[in-house]
Amino acid sequence: MTAVSALPASTRPPASAPSRRRRPRWDRSAFAFLAPSMLLALGFLIVPMAAAFVYSTAKIAPLSGKITWRGLANYTTMFADPTFYRALLNTALFIVLTVPLSMAVGLALAVLMNSVLPGRQVVRTLIYLPLVISGVAVGLIGTFLFNETIGVFNGLATDLGLPNISWQSRGAPAFISLIVITLWIRVGFTMIIYLAGLQAVPVELYEAAQVEGASAWQRFRYLTFPLLGPSTFFLLIMNVIYSFQVFDTVFVLTNGGPGSATEVLGTYAYKTAFGPTRDQGYGAAIGVVIFFLTLIFTVVQWRTNRNRDETA
Repeated sequence: MTAVSALPASTRPPASAPSRRRRPRWDRSAFAFLAPSMLLALGFLIVPMAAAFVYSTAKIAPLSGKITWRGLANYTTMFADPTFYRALLNTALFIVLTVPLSMAVGLALAVLMNSVLPGRQVVRTLIYLPLVISGVAVGLIGTFLFNETIGVFNGLATDLGLPNISWQSRGAPAFISLIVITLWIRVGFTMIIYLAGLQAVPVELYEAAQVEGASAWQRFRYLTFPLLGPSTFFLLIMNVIYSFQVFDTVFVLTNGGPGSATEVLGTYAYKTAFGPTRDQGYGAAIGVVIFFLTLIFTVVQWRTNRNRDETA
């Protein structure tokens, strides 16, 4: 006699009891909480993005607003446009210069702020402060600093007996001024992210490494920097996306000049769509290119980081 048959009939399990899985029940109130964010994303992100893709295949009359569908003609014009290639090259150079420098300086400041430093809360706030100011305001501050006639830097150079620099009339100095202002903006954000990563590292690891005789540089090289890998990956993605989409600071500080020396893809798309020519279809096509360049870089970095983690 089996154990099941020995049980009383009232306590035996049914011969073919259907297996019921409890399905998650969605509270309808969740949709009410999600609705405002979803509506904002739909109205200010998804719909404009879809409209940009549509308008990139059209030519829109400046005054009447008449739409003439042109297919891929805007993209064909773009690939034969020397100003577009100059803006693309400037954007690439802007990324190559600002991203590593902002991450290196931000990491150094984070290590410094993570140590025992008098008044570090005040210093940390001052470093982070430019990030909470609008890009237009930062650009205006930059024009006050780099103005060739009444600028602070040329005024200091005059007081010290040094030659003035043509910050606004020469291409290389204008690009340098743009890099300096961008670093001033981005270093605070990088410092805060790295500082959060540093404070998450267990102190016991440093103590054990110090007991083993590791120097300060060895502790940073073999402990701190590898453990900050997730923070570095996040900052790399965010800084590159920002550099691809930079507009307000460049527009206010240099307006892409002199000539096209500091023209980036964002300012060129705006001038094309809303400048004298008002070729909004062509401007939308440049915006689509910016979107795909950013998307490609993000996907490549994401897959590379994931493969590196799987290999490790």
